[in-house]
Amino acid sequence: MTPFGEDAAASLPGPEWIAGKRREAEQRLASSVMPSWEEEVWRYAPIDDLDLSAFSLVTEPATIDAPALLAEFPDRSGAAVLSDGHLVHIEGDAVSRLVDAETPGSFASVLDEPTDIFADMNTAYAVDPICITVKPGKDIPTPIVIINMVTTPGAAVFPRLIVDAGADSSVSVLDITRSADVAAFIAPVVELANADAARLTYLNVQELGPQVWQIANQVSSVGSQGSLAADCAAFGGAYARLRADCRLVGRGANGHLGAVYFGDGDQTLDFRTFQDHIGPDTTSDLLFKGVLDHTSRSVYSGLIRVGKDARGTNAFQTNRNIKLSEHAWAESVPNLEIETDDVRCSHASTVGPIDEEQRFYLQSRGVPAAVADRLIVAGFFNEVIDGLSFPAVAADLRSQIAAKLDASALGAATAGAGA
Repeated sequence: MTPFGEDAAASLPGPEWIAGKRREAEQRLASSVMPSWEEEVWRYAPIDDLDLSAFSLVTEPATIDAPALLAEFPDRSGAAVLSDGHLVHIEGDAVSRLVDAETPGSFASVLDEPTDIFADMNTAYAVDPICITVKPGKDIPTPIVIINMVTTPGAAVFPRLIVDAGADSSVSVLDITRSADVAAFIAPVVELANADAARLTYLNVQELGPQVWQIANQVSSVGSQGSLAADCAAFGGAYARLRADCRLVGRGANGHLGAVYFGDGDQTLDFRTFQDHIGPDTTSDLLFKGVLDHTSRSVYSGLIRVGKDARGTNAFQTNRNIKLSEHAWAESVPNLEIETDDVRCSHASTVGPIDEEQRFYLQSRGVPAAVADRLIVAGFFNEVIDGLSFPAVAADLRSQIAAKLDASALGAATAGAGA
């Protein structure tokens, strides 16, 4: 398939080695077909409804005020702002455009082969891939902020972010994806490369408009004694999907995946995770918590995979969902695949309405039922939000959750209760 015409990537900027990778990706796309919900990794997804012919690559990005967007984050060590996939602002010694690199050896890539055809599209059509490079032993004290804005109606946008954390370094990255209320398609790819003993914290905040389709891939690799915390907060999109592959390669590597999500209207939020234990004595934990209202849907499918050389693995996976409406729907499918012994692995998932015991406890102390329900939902997310390394963003996330609650049946009931 060639969704945007043959040789669509030929005019994009960059040296020959990047042009070669784009050509290879386009060649793979030419012999590929769109995925189907009948495939296990796409089960429950409305992928058959995606019509790529409705979108086109953007050659003239919308004008945006990058300084105004970054004013929300004054305490930062670097930044990049992209409009419809085109870089419009960059700052900081650690942040660079990948197309300015003359050779591929100047950064670490962990996406050795595409996870799906949308990752191939990203390789072919990413205009301005951004690379964050942290030298070995360097500690970057404040976050690096990446903002992707999608503004043009009908845009097909392919952001690419590579974070290369050198040995015994530390860095935190705040990656924000926003859009206007337009119909658009966005397929981001994020590569997180942790060298030995590196400490990387990453948070993606997804604030897309209600007409946007997102199909995102996040791939991480953690070296010996390295530590990765990769979280996401998802609130927008018509259909918004994130596939997260966390590969624990070196002995003693540690990986954490976390998410908060709140669906309303008829949107679908879709998460597929892979905790891949390759090296010995590795640890991973996953906590995804979501709330669904109206006729919204969520999908969670997760796999803990323990390889034959991964003795001493500790792996945990939890997905919890609250349904505020009887018409909302959630699918939660945790899985284990273990090829060795001497491991500790567990998974858990729940889907249901607000807990009756929690509601009764609050009501018995004089809290009206509607107010009690709202307190329970707001508190439900605290376990994930309190663990974020971005306190300034935590307040904003709580505000977005409050806004969703205001628009829900709980919001109307709470107002009627005089809260």
